[in-house]
Amino acid sequence: MKLIIIRHGDPDYEHDSLTATGRLEAEALSERMKSVHVDKCYVSPLGRAKETAAPCLAKMNMQAEEMLWLREFAPKVQRPEKVGVAWDWLPADRAKMPYAFDDERWTEFPALKEAHVGEEVEWVQKEFAGLLEKHGYRKEGKIFKAVRPNNDTVVLFCHFGLECVLLSYLLNLPIFTLWHATIAAPTGVTTVATEERREGIAQFRMLSFGDTSHLYAAGMQPSFSGRFRECYTNEDERKD
Repeated sequence: MKLIIIRHGDPDYEHDSLTATGRLEAEALSERMKSVHVDKCYVSPLGRAKETAAPCLAKMNMQAEEMLWLREFAPKVQRPEKVGVAWDWLPADRAKMPYAFDDERWTEFPALKEAHVGEEVEWVQKEFAGLLEKHGYRKEGKIFKAVRPNNDTVVLFCHFGLECVLLSYLLNLPIFTLWHATIAAPTGVTTVATEERREGIAQFRMLSFGDTSHLYAAGMQPSFSGRFRECYTNEDERKD
């Protein structure tokens, strides 16, 4: 099975929609996706994800099932300087956090615990586990049992913070590290596929992460949303 996880286009967060650039990105994405054989699509209930999915679904002649748990991972956390999302900590603050790099205990940090981040992760991953089992794969420990092995392709239109929670479950990688050490640009396409080297036992392996080749093919550069300025003196890029 292949899972294709797609981040929404350049967002207008205030209105939960896409910017003009985001709509152009979504159109470029649809040109890529129209030639991909897809068996099932799922979409976040948030406007920016649905708006990104719309041109793809139209060209693929498909519909997407809306899943509440595919919404952005959004518990509000009291960071040292301000209230923010769980996946946006300054490097200096993150380096001082006990268990930040311990995938079993990172949610014990008081600010994360108070925001019920652990419970939110558990809910998302439980729902994701149900979807995977519906499509033939059940996680047992750190590997997956191929209950109904298949070559289906499933597409998820969602959000970067949420995507890291899903990838953590699939690849057994720390969520907190994925949040802070990677970034999928708007309309970035991540592809993860099963490998069944022994009958009935599978693992998921990432084939690509946040691929934006469709934007370059359309003569566009990936937009900056989700990133911070490359150099502190780059005044035209986001500082915080």
